[in-house]
Amino acid sequence: MAKKDESTNLIDEFKSFKELKGIDQTTIINVLEESFRSVIAKMFGGDDNFDVIVNPDKGDCEIYQNLEVVEDGAVEDANKQVGLTEARQIDPECEVGEEVTRIINFAKFGRRAILNLRQTLASKILDLQKDAIYSKFKDLEGELITAEVYQLWKKEILLVDADNNELILPKDQQIPKDFYRKGDQVRAIVYCVDNKNNNPKVYVSRTSDEFLRRLFELEVPEVHDGLIAIRAIARIPGERAKVAVESYDDRIDPVGACVGVKGARIHGIVRELKNENIDVVDYTSNTQLFIERALSPARVSTMRIDKENKRAEVFLHPEEVSLAIGKGGLNIRLASKLTGYNIDVYRESDDPDDIYLDEFKDEIDEWVIEALKGLGYTTAKAVLGADRQKLIDDADLEEDTVDNLLGVLKAEFED
Repeated sequence: MAKKDESTNLIDEFKSFKELKGIDQTTIINVLEESFRSVIAKMFGGDDNFDVIVNPDKGDCEIYQNLEVVEDGAVEDANKQVGLTEARQIDPECEVGEEVTRIINFAKFGRRAILNLRQTLASKILDLQKDAIYSKFKDLEGELITAEVYQLWKKEILLVDADNNELILPKDQQIPKDFYRKGDQVRAIVYCVDNKNNNPKVYVSRTSDEFLRRLFELEVPEVHDGLIAIRAIARIPGERAKVAVESYDDRIDPVGACVGVKGARIHGIVRELKNENIDVVDYTSNTQLFIERALSPARVSTMRIDKENKRAEVFLHPEEVSLAIGKGGLNIRLASKLTGYNIDVYRESDDPDDIYLDEFKDEIDEWVIEALKGLGYTTAKAVLGADRQKLIDDADLEEDTVDNLLGVLKAEFED
């Protein structure tokens, strides 16, 4: 057996490294054996006649060289053969043609061999560590984690978890109202693990729909237990979100359970999302009813649905149009995303002579019509009744564009 020397101290060193990085014992033993064999192969021109035995409990390593016994002076390969006289110093009873085993003291090969072994071990251990990090976080994609802010940069934040693994929170995955200092605790989900050039990078997100789903699982026991299912999520991070929920138990009101008594459950989620307003709606497979619920608080009068093209034309009383569209168009955008339908809102008119803007697509650019509809102007008379400057400012249109628009609409009624 090799003496306790620098080579065996390597084992102690990397046993400690293994414990810190969570690499299992079997793997570390294999790596140690492979590293010793790699260095032996370089020194002896091969390792097929060597036995390497790592003893993790004792913290040492045994290396044996198996040699063929030949007549003195007949040695052709000193790395695989040994003369009879020398062989009998190892085993006094050996004969020509038999095999003897020599114990190798690795430390006797000098500092260069030891350094080579260290470098080989370090390289293999680093590769193992990278593989372990990649595998661990690849399995955690979509899961909620908590980490500490370690360093802040312009385009991203570097976080470290409890095991000192580095995580990256890019700027575009941060809620716009997020503000952090070094040492702050951050909740996020693992959304992407990149392993380019065997250099794993773990990216986390707070803007993902999945982040909101995990927060519901954390705050609402019925969601965590599977009694309530989240069927769809639509978010504009930091501003507003809509969540469609369904109960698998008739005794449970899914919306009430998610909101909680006096909003206790939903408030915890809202605070985590920097006061992002959250609408929780009952999911239904009835498309029309689902769209109506998604457009809440607006009340829909009538609706036309084109299931093939995933479009819905929604008609509302004039006073409901602004509610359906919402501030900055948030409500209708979220309703469209939640339901998967492109929703067009139309103002119901008691005037039989009024004309919907879509009828003017041959004369007015479609993007202009969509901009106006986004502000709730769905008919010609609604546009003509609006303040000219307001149309310019709110719809972000050029003066010439607005004047041309008004001219086309006025001409229709003059005719």
